[in-house]
Amino acid sequence: MRLIYTIGIWFYTLGVRVAALFGHTKACQMVEGWKRWPELVTKLNHERPVAWFHAASLGEFEQARPVLEAYIERHPEHQVLVTFFSPSGYEVRKNYAKAQAVCYLPMDTPHNVRRFLDAVKPTVTFFVKYEFWYNYLGELRRRGISTYIFSAIFRPGQYFFKPWGRWYLRQLKECFGHLFVQNEESLHLLQAHGIEHSTIAGDTRYDRVHQIATAAEGDTVVEEFLQGYNGKVLVCGSTWPPDEQLLARLNDGKEWFPERLIIAPHQIHEEHLQQIERLFPDSVRYSQLKQSSIVGRADGTPQTIKQSQALIIDNIGLLSKLYRYADVAYIGGGFGVGIHNILEAVTFGKPVVFGPNWHKFQEAHDIIELGGGTAVDEHPDVSLLRKWFTDEEVYRAASDACLKLMRRNLGSTDIILNTLEA
Repeated sequence: MRLIYTIGIWFYTLGVRVAALFGHTKACQMVEGWKRWPELVTKLNHERPVAWFHAASLGEFEQARPVLEAYIERHPEHQVLVTFFSPSGYEVRKNYAKAQAVCYLPMDTPHNVRRFLDAVKPTVTFFVKYEFWYNYLGELRRRGISTYIFSAIFRPGQYFFKPWGRWYLRQLKECFGHLFVQNEESLHLLQAHGIEHSTIAGDTRYDRVHQIATAAEGDTVVEEFLQGYNGKVLVCGSTWPPDEQLLARLNDGKEWFPERLIIAPHQIHEEHLQQIERLFPDSVRYSQLKQSSIVGRADGTPQTIKQSQALIIDNIGLLSKLYRYADVAYIGGGFGVGIHNILEAVTFGKPVVFGPNWHKFQEAHDIIELGGGTAVDEHPDVSLLRKWFTDEEVYRAASDACLKLMRRNLGSTDIILNTLEA
């Protein structure tokens, strides 16, 4: 089985390299990153121990940050190496100040694994959520390097629990010193298959979004957009075209629909921004409003901005602090492979609405059960959403449900680190 797995990795690597030859942007970034990792890890000083944290992409890195940063506080003698699989993580966090080195993870072939571990010499390794690289795991075990995974979720349909998946299940059992899972279903599933070294620690994203919300400052551009407006605000985060098309249909003639929207699309290339502007003609881009603020006008705010319904966020990195301005948050991605991070809004006590592909996300189940979230499809029942905008009592109950979910899920980081130090 290991040979079959490794052959699959080789073919995937070949596919990325071929795509890079044809100019595919992400493939080019990955291939270049694979070349540069030996240079980047030379920043590590092997007179000090190395804690290696691996995250697939940006979302998983943000999930890892509470543990990573608390680990540094508890173990200041350690250096930190952060690796990414995806350009969406590395390109944004390659200059992360709390790590001595940040690089792409070389693909999981036996040669790459031995070369990487020989260069890095980690003392302890942490993987996040769904990261199972079996040649790395096997070699870490053979070298006696403590290895953990946290914020993991397991479901009966996963390949570990199939009749042909026994080899993968054995890697879980033998290669991790401890598995920290998000929920009882995951724990019971692992225990039913003989994996007793597991603990429910919850989802570390709750700790992370709470940190962000606590430290978040206001944004003068957004506040200028909302100046003088006393109605409801809908913040739409990480949206894709199907999300925006649904929002435009809801906007068309619905008396209850907000007169102010903040739309932060997942992709901010020019074609997508123009698509949003066609759907919401009375809109202004963040960069335009920011520029007008710098230039200055006689009346303080351009007339076109006074009349705008939608503010389109055309840069990266603002979304997590924008939810503070919302009454309700629409979270994108639910018409694709799955919803984006709902907790960034929930932590501010903002009820959330999202598309139909939410069932793989534990936090979505929890917020719907508590009454602080609702799902919609192409022909949505918007009765609850309408009440959030028109019935203050219903809205307050939904907001309280969001805060309740946060309170009962904070503390994952301490559970993980205290367990390891016990």
